[in-house]
This record gives sequence, C-alpha cells and structure tokens, in this order.
Amino acid sequence: MRTILAPLTLGLLGLSAVMQAADAPAFAVTAAYKVGGEGRWDYLICDPSGKRLYVPRTSHTMVLDAVTGALIADIPGTDGVHGVALAVDAGRGFTSNGKAATSTVFDLTTNATLGTIATAEDPDCIIYDPASKHVLACCGDAGVIIPFLASVALPGKAEAPVALGGKPEFAAADGQGKVYVNLVDKSEVAVLDTKSMTVIAHWPLAPGANPTGMSIDTKSHRLYIGCRNQVLIVMNAEDGSVLAHLPIGPGVDATAVHGGLGFASCGDATLAVVSETAPGTFTIVQTVTTAPGARTMAINGHSGTIYMPSADFPPAPPSAPGQPKARQAPLPGSFKILVVSQP
Repeated sequence: MRTILAPLTLGLLGLSAVMQAADAPAFAVTAAYKVGGEGRWDYLICDPSGKRLYVPRTSHTMVLDAVTGALIADIPGTDGVHGVALAVDAGRGFTSNGKAATSTVFDLTTNATLGTIATAEDPDCIIYDPASKHVLACCGDAGVIIPFLASVALPGKAEAPVALGGKPEFAAADGQGKVYVNLVDKSEVAVLDTKSMTVIAHWPLAPGANPTGMSIDTKSHRLYIGCRNQVLIVMNAEDGSVLAHLPIGPGVDATAVHGGLGFASCGDATLAVVSETAPGTFTIVQTVTTAPGARTMAINGHSGTIYMPSADFPPAPPSAPGQPKARQAPLPGSFKILVVSQP
C-alpha cells in the first residue's frame, strides 16, 4: 500500500505547488524611488531589519530609507565601490572599493566612516559570514578572497589572502561555516570552509558559463546562480549537483531567494521568477518587465519586496557591424530604485 501512496502523494504535492504558483498574485513594478545623484551603481543590499538600503554609486555609497526611498546618509570616499557587507552583530558596514583596493568601514547607527582596510586588487563582491564573524572581500583580478574580522581594531589589517583558483564574481554564505564563490573565468563554484579559510571543493556549473549573481536558500540548501550564457543554475549546496538549468535574459548580474522562490535580474529589463513546481522540478513561473540597467537587486527579508536600481538612458546610437553596443551613460539625475512586489 505504501508503494502506491508515495508517488500519489508526491504527485498531489506537485499539483498543489503548481496551483499555488498559478493562484499567487503576479510580481510587478509597483513604485519607483526617484533618488537622483551622481554615479553608476552595482550591488545594493537591504539591511536585516528591512528598513535601510545601501546603494553603491561609484565614488560614494548612499543609505536610503527602504520604505520611502529618502536619503538617510551618504558615505564618501568609496572609490570604485561595488558592494556593501553588513555585520549587524558588530554594528559595522563594509564597502568594497574596486579602484582603491580597500574596504571602508562605517558605523551602522551613525553611518560615520570609522577607517579603511587594505584588500587586494579589484575587490568586487563583499559579504559577511556570520559563522566565522569574518568579512570576505572577493578580489576578481587578484583571484583571492581577503578575510578580516568584522570587529577588527582600526586602523586594521586583513588576514592572509585565500587563493581561489579563478576570478571570484559573487559569493553566498550558508551561515554554518561554508561560503560558495562563483569563479567567472572557470565556470565553477569554489567552496570555502571559513573555519580553516581553505577551499575544499570546486564544482562545475555546466551547462552554465561565466557565472555572476549568486544567492542561497539556507532552508533547502540550494544555490541560485545566474550565468552570462543566459542560464540560471539551481545547484545542490551539499554536493554541487546541478538540479536545474533554466533560460533567462542576457546580462544577469544578481539572484535572490525569498519564500521558496528564486529571482534573477537581467540587463534586458527582465526579472525571472523561479518556483519548484514539483519536487525536484524548477520552472520559471513569471518574467517581470523592469527597466534598462536594472541588472542587480536586493530583497527585503521581511516583506519580500525587491529593489532594483536603474536610470533613464538616451536613445542608443547605431553599432558598427560586428561590434557590441556601446555602454551608455545614464541621463544626469535620473537614477532611481524600482520597487517590485506582489500588489
């Protein structure tokens, strides 16, 4: 009797998941914060309280009210900033300053700059690993991670670099002592043990190639990895097996996870929404139209609201035959944050 009921139960669970996905309100752009200001943008982050957004802007880092988009503070001197890590338990934030090869340390309450820490060449992604209490700066051109304690005395010095065997693009921590790092030039995931600060595995991403954005569902132990060959990889974070590969738009630069759904933001003004519609079966259940330039995102861990930076651009000039389109500068003062939610 059990052998008959087990597949039936799985089938009903799968049908239930499909029906829930179909019945759920569709995601849409529900607001746009007109922020303005100078500079391009990269990886923004929402704080764990869901109240603040930290937005890198080339030479400075903006702190915005996540509910209204109002400017709370502006952190200067973050030359070539790509991202921000938040160590709430230490009361500190950290930027990755790509041009300066430093991390700016700031106070999460006052937003005052506390000092800087030297990294290696080209710090890009930066994350906080709560298991080891370390900040990890992923340095692309140097091919290393630079670790340092979030509570390091200032002026401080980073610890020994960890060679990754490739160029890191983005990383995600499982909170239990492992950090997963996309190696964009190797099309692999490097697995870092943060207790020993050593790389313990390399997992291939095929059919994905040139990975960029990464996020982790710590409950299901799954990684969502956006790849520049227009593939989203769902990977088992326990053994590196590829569970699914799904088609997405070009220019993906970030992924996110919330409420059992995965998201991939792409440079063609689309946001892919992924659901496990049956056990082990992953499906893109919606493609949201966003805006040009909205290739990165942050997600509010409380509400599930997604924040996507963008701007207005002039009409694109014609490209020469066989040449890629030139990267356009946004119109001055047009920077904005799109708010994506389920209305």
